[in-house]
Amino acid sequence: MTTQLSALDPSPSNERQQMVDALRGFALLGILVVNIASFASTYYGLGIPDPLNISLADRSASFVRAFLFETKFYLLFSFLFGYSFTLQMRAAERDGKPFVPRMVRRHVALFVLGVAHAVLLYFGDILMAYAVLGAVLLMLRRRGDVLLACAAIGLVLLTSLLWAGVGRMYSQLDMQMAVQAAYGDAAAALAAYRATPLSVVVQHVRDLSQTWWVTVLVQAPEALAMFFLGFIAGKRGLLAHVDAHRALLWRVLWWGLAIGLPGALAYALPTLRPDAVRELQGVAVTLLTAPFLAAAHAAGMLLVFQTRSGRVLARALAPAGRMALTNYLLQSAVCAWIFLAFGLRLIGVLGPLATFGVALAIFAGNLLLSAWWMGRFAYGPVEWLLRAFTYMQLPPLRRSRQAAGQRGGAAS
Repeated sequence: MTTQLSALDPSPSNERQQMVDALRGFALLGILVVNIASFASTYYGLGIPDPLNISLADRSASFVRAFLFETKFYLLFSFLFGYSFTLQMRAAERDGKPFVPRMVRRHVALFVLGVAHAVLLYFGDILMAYAVLGAVLLMLRRRGDVLLACAAIGLVLLTSLLWAGVGRMYSQLDMQMAVQAAYGDAAAALAAYRATPLSVVVQHVRDLSQTWWVTVLVQAPEALAMFFLGFIAGKRGLLAHVDAHRALLWRVLWWGLAIGLPGALAYALPTLRPDAVRELQGVAVTLLTAPFLAAAHAAGMLLVFQTRSGRVLARALAPAGRMALTNYLLQSAVCAWIFLAFGLRLIGVLGPLATFGVALAIFAGNLLLSAWWMGRFAYGPVEWLLRAFTYMQLPPLRRSRQAAGQRGGAAS
């Protein structure tokens, strides 16, 4: 394994590939557009009409969010997590340090961050799942590409079939009591999120206890599948040599759109007339097809990045991608301040179209802050803490100090 990775990565400069960073920055935007909906309304995801989603503009915004963003961008982020896993392996190889203890510490730190994030800021946290699934990838890293690819396909198929069965089961039940309970839950959550910071934390814990199974049965299997595919791509250096794979990227783009868009439509249509059973059926379809649309998103952006204007876009997105963990947590912190009792208490006030605008404004702030920070520092603040715990030593934070340390290491 180490010989193969070394051959694919002849230069340490590949460790930080701008394409990977730019794609990660792009994924951050999609994740924010989806996550902010949970901050803005307690009706989101319950399969019942949202009082804020009445106007044509708001219904259109909800449809666009479901059609283009939901269930796609966390898959892209998961693919990049698996890809970056190979970069961590190469770093350990170059340093001559044991890889497994380093990654165990990294995943423990991610899990702790995820718990704090879920309890304090956003119950829909993905870091805890990434920490656990990363341990699975760590155990399977020596398996062959064919086995990992088959496992990825199997995970996607089984998850889709599971939810198709759930949708069929619910279609045979009387949903009236469930709908009434959903309205009661939404009203109680709204009151808690508007009350005090302590009531927000209590509600987050309550939401976690009621929604953990969604992560286990929906997000986790698909994320692990994308971990495997990203790991395979990382071993082959796919994103390090984008120019050599233009034909492949075009095929991925067109096939991804051809398969992914109909599935996205089946998933998004119930947003126009909310119905819990139809939403579950749409979930089953999108779980099968969303990986294709996520792949199309990635391939399309990589092709765009090869153009003159696309290179400018990549340079704008890359700093945000280099400090993606910081930005992910910062996005939640800003949303918590805007919508919850930590600050403005605008939950239940802004409709889907307005939240789109808020998301774009937050992301613009991410880009500006990231460009400023990464121009002066080697790591984002949370990335620096994570790296310190992973390596069990304090890395130099300022960019000039890191560059001097690298020159000294090269000289020695």
